[in-house]
Amino acid sequence: MSLSALRRSAQSGKAEWLVLFLHGYGSSGADLMSFADYWQGSMPNVAFVAPDGPAPAKDGGFQWIGKRPAGDPRLYDDAVAAAPPLHDFIDGELAREGLDASRLALVGFSQGTVMALHLGLRRAIAPAAVLGYSGGLVGADKLRDEITSKPPVMLVHGEQDDLAPIYGMMTSVKALTEVGIASQGIPIPGLGHAVDANALIYGARFLLSAFAYREKHGF
Repeated sequence: MSLSALRRSAQSGKAEWLVLFLHGYGSSGADLMSFADYWQGSMPNVAFVAPDGPAPAKDGGFQWIGKRPAGDPRLYDDAVAAAPPLHDFIDGELAREGLDASRLALVGFSQGTVMALHLGLRRAIAPAAVLGYSGGLVGADKLRDEITSKPPVMLVHGEQDDLAPIYGMMTSVKALTEVGIASQGIPIPGLGHAVDANALIYGARFLLSAFAYREKHGF
């Protein structure tokens, strides 16, 4: 299965990192590619790619997994089913840019965060970073048996998020920490199920520090 995607080349002309965006339910790659408008100036050696989910959402846009309540165990089953073609897509995008799998960062919003965490912790080679907005981990009870890589993780979440309550971010960080992943949660006061300028600034700082760490220390 091929995914439709928007791509933005590295500003410098030579990509040293690839940021892959995974959008939320009923959205599209274009929505998250807008993050690159804010980030590209400080990340000239980063290429960006934002695929559309493989299935149309009921009310427009696309989806990776079903629209289910937070904590629904079927979210994990959905993520498992959605993962193989996404792993293949990621590998293809890395090859397109001539990059090793360690030069990847996954950035998700809402159910895109679910997928970013699910994929990032099961890659054969750990990504440089996983950044998630307004979403969290599914299948935490299975993680210890399934984890194959331990990228650093940052989860950013609005304190006023009614759609995906911030409690999910806190339980996700706890579960990630328990399996040895360097993870942190950033609550944003007054923010709902959305991303604002502060959230983008936290994300940019995290990605840049993760890239610098990987550059210096390798795995």
